[in-house]
Amino acid sequence: THWLGLTQSAVSHALERLREVLGDPLFVKSGRGIAATTRAVALAAPAKRLLEDIEQLGRRPRFSPEDTELVLTVAANDFQRDLLLPTFQRRLAGRLRSLRLIVIPSRAPTAQMLREGRCDLIVTPRPPEGSDILQKRLLADRYVCFFDSRRRSAPATLEDYLGARHVTVAYEDGRRLEFDELLEARGLSRVIGVAVPNFGGIAAFLSGTDMLASLPSLMRRGPLEGFASAPLPLSAPELSMYAVWHRRHHEDPAHAWLRGQL
Repeated sequence: THWLGLTQSAVSHALERLREVLGDPLFVKSGRGIAATTRAVALAAPAKRLLEDIEQLGRRPRFSPEDTELVLTVAANDFQRDLLLPTFQRRLAGRLRSLRLIVIPSRAPTAQMLREGRCDLIVTPRPPEGSDILQKRLLADRYVCFFDSRRRSAPATLEDYLGARHVTVAYEDGRRLEFDELLEARGLSRVIGVAVPNFGGIAAFLSGTDMLASLPSLMRRGPLEGFASAPLPLSAPELSMYAVWHRRHHEDPAHAWLRGQL
């Protein structure tokens, strides 16, 4: 009874119920001891296998990257994709037996994308909410002002900044950058010379012009590498980037390992 973690009365009660279900006494008196019935002896082997199977169900699956083949679908926009995922893929390529990384456009990311299994992870500055949705902050950035130093200098004042023409991102579904929404909330207006549907289109329109682009500073690692940048002449909140996933994947060893690599 000590090995079972049960009291003597609890074991006796359980044995009585088992006898009723099986229609067999299972154990009978034999001299000063007890003996198993023929039915009990026959049940011993299958009962042992059943207990081993139950124990196996409770064990956490072993995860070994070098023996694992994974398919991971990530939803991200072009800036998040190019900033994070190539490095992520290269880091994993030598550690996993096989990785197939699928990147889909995040657009306006929703919890439903994760619930329906359209993606395994979302990378976004605006994580969708839900009691079944979990997140991890990947990085923090700030907005800066990009410009072509061959054509102009950095804006010295807020008036210079607002008086210039600007290149910005305006998504096809009408969404705008958080920074553009911030300016509007403060009652500040500027002249938008060009609006493109993704971050990849900024450089071509900024090059050779006197326009400005207010974008995350990390874009200097990618498409705006050759452009000058300067602090904005106004305060702006920090820009955080998150990885977001559904709760059903939270305890999965492979998924948890992948999240730790991002």
